[in-house]
Amino acid sequence: MAGVKSLQPRLISSFLGNNSIRSTQPLIHLFRFDLGRRHVSMQLSRTFSGLTNLLFNRRNEDEVIDGKRKRLRPGNVSPRRPVPDHITKPPYVDSFKAPGISSGLEVHDKKGIECMRASGRLAAKVREYAGTLVKPGVTTDEIDEAVHNMIIENGAYPSPLGYGGFPKSVCTSVNECICHGIPDSRPLEDGDIINIDVTVYLNGYHGDTSATFFCGNVDEKAKNLVEVTKESLDKAISICGPGVEYKKIGKIIHDLADKHRYGVVRQFVGHGVGSVFHADPVVLHFRNNEAGRMVLNQTFTIEPMLTIGSRNPVMWDDNWTVVTEDASLSAQFEHTILITKDGAEILTNC
Repeated sequence: MAGVKSLQPRLISSFLGNNSIRSTQPLIHLFRFDLGRRHVSMQLSRTFSGLTNLLFNRRNEDEVIDGKRKRLRPGNVSPRRPVPDHITKPPYVDSFKAPGISSGLEVHDKKGIECMRASGRLAAKVREYAGTLVKPGVTTDEIDEAVHNMIIENGAYPSPLGYGGFPKSVCTSVNECICHGIPDSRPLEDGDIINIDVTVYLNGYHGDTSATFFCGNVDEKAKNLVEVTKESLDKAISICGPGVEYKKIGKIIHDLADKHRYGVVRQFVGHGVGSVFHADPVVLHFRNNEAGRMVLNQTFTIEPMLTIGSRNPVMWDDNWTVVTEDASLSAQFEHTILITKDGAEILTNC
């Protein structure tokens, strides 16, 4: 799951409400946030007012994008799935408040590293199993049910469930959804792309990963976006190691995106992960001048989100689902990595 980067206040795009900030600090609140104005005049919650609803919702609810697909709309969300009492739960469960970012790096000892490897392996297995379920006609709620059951059967807890009130066990982000899509009753359609973001909490440690999958026959434009997004993650991981500046991750991702004329989403970031779901460091996926270097035996995620069109996000009224403002496609890949003396070990490979 991605963290959320704070924005410098500006006229056309800002965070409003309690999460407003006049600072260049990269992260003040994770995962759940109050998105302010949409780009220029429409950067508002879709039902913020009757006028917004008239101008945006009703006009666009059946809009066809690129002459092929309809704009994504929310379906029905089923009740929260139960977790057996014997499964160890993270401390934030049922608080309905995102716990924020834990300051300071978590550097693991030998036991911690082995626990991170175990949680990473399970997360990867669940991710790949979920990918096999992606077919036209399958609902994202059905994928959530399968993911939930597999995680529980392996003695782990689905980390998203109950995080700040998130109602499901996995994030499923279809087509223009950038991240944090809530599984619901919408059936997948031929030609869709879907990011499945899995995090498991096993023996006190989180393993966090995601991948974007093809549903049926996907056009070349979508395939290229997905392939380049995966390549950007691979290139970023390849330069990691002790003493490497975090900002080099953003540069290598941004350079590749520019080569293909893709947008890089800036509001959502990679993060430290371990015994805490979201922690330092904050990993920016775009060019930046933030300070900080990688440390031996730390773990964090890299999770670039690239778009074909606008990189500006719009949040739905569920306070989770984030889509591109122009409904252009978005793709994401994510791994949890361990910094080793030789570079980086991907913990979320099968």
